[in-house]
Formats: sequence, C-alpha cells, structure tokens
Amino acid sequence: MVSKRLGREAGGRRKFLAVIDETPECGRAAAYAARRAKASGGAAVFLYVIDGADFQHWLGVEKIMRAEATELAETRLSRVTDEIRQDVGLEPETIVREGKTVDEIRGLIEADREIAILVLAASDSTEGPGPLVSAVAGSGSAFPIPVTIVPATLSDEDIESLC
Repeated sequence: MVSKRLGREAGGRRKFLAVIDETPECGRAAAYAARRAKASGGAAVFLYVIDGADFQHWLGVEKIMRAEATELAETRLSRVTDEIRQDVGLEPETIVREGKTVDEIRGLIEADREIAILVLAASDSTEGPGPLVSAVAGSGSAFPIPVTIVPATLSDEDIESLC
C-alpha cells in the first residue's frame, strides 16, 4: 500500500515521473512528463535505474563497473534534461538509483509523496511495447499511482497539443 499522495491543498505539487534509460522511446516519456508538469504547474522527475545485478564481481572490478554505470546514467540524464530545458523550459529533478527498475520506481513513489503520475513510453518495435510497459500490463506488477503510456510515434508537436 502506497502512502497518501501529498496534494496541492497540503502544500505539495504534482510530480510526473519518467524513467530514463538507453531506449529511444524514453525521450517521448520525458517530453510528455515535462510538458504536462509545466502545463499543470507541477514538476518532472527523471529516474535512471542502474541494474545492480551487473556488479557481482571481485571488489575492485565491481567498483569500476559501478562507477562506469553511474557515469553513463548521469550522462544520459544530462542529455535528456538539457533537451527538456531547451524545448520545454522546465528544470527536471534527476535521480539515479541502483536495483531492479520496478522495485526502484515503487520505492521512489513511496519516498516522494508528490509523485502522482508515472509516465512511460511504448516502443514501436515489433518485439513488443518494452519491458516497463509490459510490467505494467502484467498481473502482479501494477504501480500504486496512475500510469500514462505515451506512444513512441508521437512527435513533440503531438505531445504539445495534448498537454
């Protein structure tokens, strides 16, 4: 059970959470989250999750791999944030966590009571909508807040007209 969301009447602001990764469609989720946040007077939060299972090596190798993964995460977040800052005029909050993506999303939602909407983007790949969208559609993987799924094919202009 997720804690009660902190709404505007309690001094909170609605935050739109987008997950950033190396997929091309995550940019659509970030653009939609930022535009919805700006249009509603809220905020955007961009989360990058590093898979901690990749670091099961000797201590020295593990430290190097973790540092490289963190650098990659921060670089990707920086690129997406720069695009959003330029295109939307909004400064998103960025967070890097380590663990299983679904668990880290749930943990962040529980920790930040202002996060009210999770924004994901579907892939236009023939292999399916992507792992996060598939997780939402799975029976035991629902998130405790509403989820908006953005088609990967929406242009910035399309997203702007929807927000």
